[in-house]
Amino acid sequence: MAMNENVQQVLDWAVAEIGIPGIVAEVKDGDRTWFGTAGVADIRTGSPRVPGEYFHAGSSGKAFTAATLLALEAEGRLSLDDTVNAHLPDVLDVNGYDGDKITLRHLLSNTSGLFATGLAPEVSYRYATRSGFDQHRFDTFSTEELLRVAVSQPPVGAPGERFEYANGGFYIAGAIIEKVTGNSYADEVDRRVVQPLGLTHTWVRSATDTGYPTPHPRGYSHQFLKDGADPAAVTPENWQSLMEEPGLPPLDVTVLNSSLGYAAGNVVTTTADMIRFFGAMTTGSLLPPAQHRQMWTTVSTEGGYWMPHARYGLGLFEFDKQATGGRTLRGLGGSFWGSYFFAVGTPNGPHTIAVHTNTEWKSWDPMFKIIEAEFGVSIGA
Repeated sequence: MAMNENVQQVLDWAVAEIGIPGIVAEVKDGDRTWFGTAGVADIRTGSPRVPGEYFHAGSSGKAFTAATLLALEAEGRLSLDDTVNAHLPDVLDVNGYDGDKITLRHLLSNTSGLFATGLAPEVSYRYATRSGFDQHRFDTFSTEELLRVAVSQPPVGAPGERFEYANGGFYIAGAIIEKVTGNSYADEVDRRVVQPLGLTHTWVRSATDTGYPTPHPRGYSHQFLKDGADPAAVTPENWQSLMEEPGLPPLDVTVLNSSLGYAAGNVVTTTADMIRFFGAMTTGSLLPPAQHRQMWTTVSTEGGYWMPHARYGLGLFEFDKQATGGRTLRGLGGSFWGSYFFAVGTPNGPHTIAVHTNTEWKSWDPMFKIIEAEFGVSIGA
């Protein structure tokens, strides 16, 4: 792969210029593979990042939720056009929401009208500052608590009207999976996605798990508000201006309770397993054709304060062809405290790159530069 030298240069740049402690990239292109690293897995010891590390995949877990619901639809257990009230009566009938109008498809495509869940005071006041995070890093969220958080602020729009990235929609989707099957969300994901694909290093984290098996990188975070900033004043428009100043040492957030992620993203995995999972999602090897088509029926994300030049499917995304010069590239990704992951590849699965950093998302530049280095596509140029 002639372009892997270019990918390595981007990895080195990300560490030197963006301040990422450590980054890995794994490429699968047909029968060929490549693995590159830059930076460190542990700032204190200087140990390098290595293949096979376990990490938290953040909102990449949304694709596991979507795949599980689509598998249930294929069995005739539910329909994505079912309303939420058909399965969870009254959960949405507060604060101006209408559970008779919001469908499962709305939840999975982030078009339900639910507000951006991370801005809920119940969440932001716990984790917005360094001191708050340290005090609450082991807090456990029950499903009932998460469902209340999901509707704790008024709608941002009518169902189907607009895109707004909302973890709360996936909390509700996870609860529907449990209601329909009578099993836990984690068990259903394992049964319908993890085991069929042979993802031997992937699982939904339990509500009590706070660590990772070996090997794993340390996770580091700068994702905090300035001292004195009021979390209640944070909006999708102004949050970046309220973040703490650059130059402060990162906080080690490796050990924490991640039950806040639930069905919106609480999967532990490896880059190799995510390449296999992503390949199954792009080729349609896991789901029947009808469900596969639904997964990749996309909506515009314009105005939703999300990644530029992309359209959203059901838990995954596709770059706008106008931004890629007509080439189809698909992806999935997510950020969590001390962890950022994305995978991007061609639609039929033979060429994929998976990238992980041991700090959360900082900007779209590393992703776009890596895509250009690996695929020769300059996003948005």
